[in-house]
Amino acid sequence: MSRSAARKTALQMIFQMDVGKNEWEMALHTLEEKELAEDDAAFALHLAEGVLAKQTEIDSCIQKESTQWSLERMANVDKSILRLAIYELMAYPDTAKNIVINEAIELAKTFSTAESGAFVNGVLDKVASVLSEEKIG
Repeated sequence: MSRSAARKTALQMIFQMDVGKNEWEMALHTLEEKELAEDDAAFALHLAEGVLAKQTEIDSCIQKESTQWSLERMANVDKSILRLAIYELMAYPDTAKNIVINEAIELAKTFSTAESGAFVNGVLDKVASVLSEEKIG
């Protein structure tokens, strides 16, 4: 498998808990069903756990950088994709930001609307710039 598959699985877990109001155990069941390689499963698990732990901070970043859209008005899947990608940008600073952003755009193109890729790209580019400035400053 791959990190792309791990990200997709983490997205499904995050979405289930947010929109479906499923418990963590149900999200873990989704992870188990995917039969990912051990390191990919660990990566997906870390992403999903991290989003849950840092959701308030992540949502603040989203709200700050998406000036035209409130969290409540965003498509649920777009919001979940943004949460996933922002957490990865925060937790894995050694991963090239363009990889994280491109993966998020692909998820948006796959699971959301035609316009979602551009929206996700715009928000993540702003967030990535802010995170880079925080590391430098």
